[in-house]
Amino acid sequence: MFLEYKKISRLSDYPVFFFSRRAGKVMLRSSFLRSKYFAALAIFVAALSLQGKNNAPERSGWDKVPEILKQIVPPVFPNRDFVITEYGAVDGGKTLCTDAFRKAIEDCRKSGGGRVVVPKGIFLTGAIHLESNVNLYVTDGAIVRFSTNPNDYLPVVYTRWEGVELMNYSPLIYAYGQKNIAVTGKGILDGQADNEHWWPWKGSEEFGWKVGMPSQIDSNCRPLLMRMGDDNVPVKARIFGDGHYLRPTFVEFYDCENVLVKGVTLESAPFWFLHPTLCKNVTIEDVKTDSNGPNTDGCDPESCSDVLIENCTFNDGDDCIAIKSGRNEDGRRVNVAATDIVIRGCAMKEGHGAVSIGSEVSGGCSNVFVEDCSFDSPSLDQGIRIKSNAKRGGAIDGIYARNLKVGQVKESIIRVTMNYDPPEAKDYKYYPVMKDIFVKDVVSQRSEFALYVDGLPESKVEDLVVEDCKFNGVSKGDSVVNVTGMKLENVFVDGKLIGETNDSR
Repeated sequence: MFLEYKKISRLSDYPVFFFSRRAGKVMLRSSFLRSKYFAALAIFVAALSLQGKNNAPERSGWDKVPEILKQIVPPVFPNRDFVITEYGAVDGGKTLCTDAFRKAIEDCRKSGGGRVVVPKGIFLTGAIHLESNVNLYVTDGAIVRFSTNPNDYLPVVYTRWEGVELMNYSPLIYAYGQKNIAVTGKGILDGQADNEHWWPWKGSEEFGWKVGMPSQIDSNCRPLLMRMGDDNVPVKARIFGDGHYLRPTFVEFYDCENVLVKGVTLESAPFWFLHPTLCKNVTIEDVKTDSNGPNTDGCDPESCSDVLIENCTFNDGDDCIAIKSGRNEDGRRVNVAATDIVIRGCAMKEGHGAVSIGSEVSGGCSNVFVEDCSFDSPSLDQGIRIKSNAKRGGAIDGIYARNLKVGQVKESIIRVTMNYDPPEAKDYKYYPVMKDIFVKDVVSQRSEFALYVDGLPESKVEDLVVEDCKFNGVSKGDSVVNVTGMKLENVFVDGKLIGETNDSR
């Protein structure tokens, strides 16, 4: 209720304040307290308070970002260089230089840290294992090409594959339990994966597999790993690698602190590109990923905290960014959430989801902030994508996105589902929790759906708030089921206001 100016002016009829000698302070007169003007003013103040309370979760959420960013401090390295050609590396891309990388990294660590420098040229290598206080610096004009021989990624190391821990082929660049590590520079890291190398292991004819060839779908590969995870087989007994056809990730830092990847371009990944796992204080900045292969996600921080992904460009064969926290029983065993993640200034091109949370999210996820990003490709399926099911479970709480510019996506701008991979979830009751999702200031030009949201009858999506958005070129409107507390405010679809609602569907 609002008071008109003329009515307010009549408050002069009431001496509102007086000084009480007994109380020793200024007090309101009882005549004003009994007046209709005070009652109106009280209602007005209460309404403002209620409005503030409704918006409080969003405001308090974004207020956390400065504190999160204070915790994210990129590592700094001593001014010492260890050039791989001084350790026997040969330009040309024909001679395997794995040993030269290893020796340079070891000397760098022993000396107290610095840069291991890849100069201009083409250098072939197998697995590179980083150690504490080492910055792998790939000079502008340098290309590091990774061997396509699986034996160059043995012996097996401790890693995660689709959210399940195991002993598998080493990632192309790997670190375990290290501090202050980096991959920087303007050079290129080339995984050399294609329809002849690594990708056929997917088991899809689209990526070079043919009947009779081995693949990850063989009974002793992916199905075996998933059973071991569900049965809580000790991780060190989950030995894969040779003969099991589970592709390695490109860059994986496992249980590390103070991680930086900056400036490099990564191409042709066998599997996921950037996979920091169980890490703290991670910065991914000015990085480009480019691959149309199977499961070639751009950046998948898994069970990590204090993460900044900034000014990156993703063009991928799967999710551009996918935040994860372990899969099914194995994820619940480890039970480490992904939390305090800031994504800003990034461009997403081809892929499945531009920014995804899940589907391996059994350990939970909270406090994710996405702002000032652009999504645009007819081959990009969805914008904001949140996904799980009743086997994977997980609590997803506090997802914030604002100021997004979307040219086009194939399906939906906002996709939230608890029905991802329905056959897997049959007969399971680890119902996901998805709540407090705030999306604001989005402008899109083309999609099938603006909102495509499906919770479960047993666990509805809670408190999805969409504000100040303009969804254009929408061919199928929206689809929303099993959602409670949804609020749409100043939301337009093809120029039509779709209402201010606070409903349950």
